[in-house]
Amino acid sequence: MANKITDLINDKLRQDYATMSGTAMHARMQHIFFDKAGYATGDADIADRIAQNKELVEYMGPLSRTEVPIAGYLDGRFLSRRIDRLYINHNTKTIVVIDYKTDIDKERFYQKYIEQLAEYRRLLADVYPGYSVACKILWTNDFTLENVI
Repeated sequence: MANKITDLINDKLRQDYATMSGTAMHARMQHIFFDKAGYATGDADIADRIAQNKELVEYMGPLSRTEVPIAGYLDGRFLSRRIDRLYINHNTKTIVVIDYKTDIDKERFYQKYIEQLAEYRRLLADVYPGYSVACKILWTNDFTLENVI
């Protein structure tokens, strides 16, 4: 019995720590921006990690916004969401959604993340007809950018 209670407590502590860490990383990420010359604002450690990936730098530049609210109806139900990073290039009619994920185990909630990004894509397609919408996950534990949709 004591082991089960200890396991439950440890699971709850791990979950709380993961939530706290994810919230803190999202707060740090929302202040990262790169100007046209490639200079960054925000957390220097994170900016240095991002600067190693030219594609990622582009998505953190002047054409991007953070914590972008979006809402609409999908399949008869109302959804209200917040996109971590939204890149919109009106010249190329291209939209890229970047969702930050802090998981170390990338597979554990992967299907849930795919469904979340698919919702974003469908909502954005209604708002921006004629634009191509790509969705990516930025895994913040190793700063890899994964093309999802």
